[in-house]
Amino acid sequence: MIRTGIGYDSHRLVVGRPLVLGGQHIPHERGLEGHSDADAVAHALTDAILGAAALGDIGRLFPDADPRWKDADSMVLLRLACDRVVQGGFTPRQADITVILERPRLAPFIPAMVEGLSRVTGIPVGSLSVKAKTNEGMGFIGRGEGVAVMAVATVEST
Repeated sequence: MIRTGIGYDSHRLVVGRPLVLGGQHIPHERGLEGHSDADAVAHALTDAILGAAALGDIGRLFPDADPRWKDADSMVLLRLACDRVVQGGFTPRQADITVILERPRLAPFIPAMVEGLSRVTGIPVGSLSVKAKTNEGMGFIGRGEGVAVMAVATVEST
């Protein structure tokens, strides 16, 4: 059986935090605000994979009220979520991710994001896509206040 899940995440850009997306540190004057490292790419993908397996969401597994997850590496959280999905009888097979961010431009970092996300999830590189879009100057993203990420993932029962 093949199942599909959808994930979404958004975070505010703030001074004094590193910008981490898809496990990559992106040079920028601001980073994402959050309890963990606020990697919105990893968070959206985590929710998509968990959703496909009907295993809840990232907030249920790693609540921000729990000090263990303060400044956590979101790629580690993604790995732990994938382990839970596998224990639940599913294998992640495919993912498509769209990052919506006015700047910085992400194109130079996308191959490394795909490689890292593939390594953590077990999804083959050829079945994992990361795309970057701007919001054409509209809304909180267009004003440079934050980032949003959408992800779709499929899992297959084992």
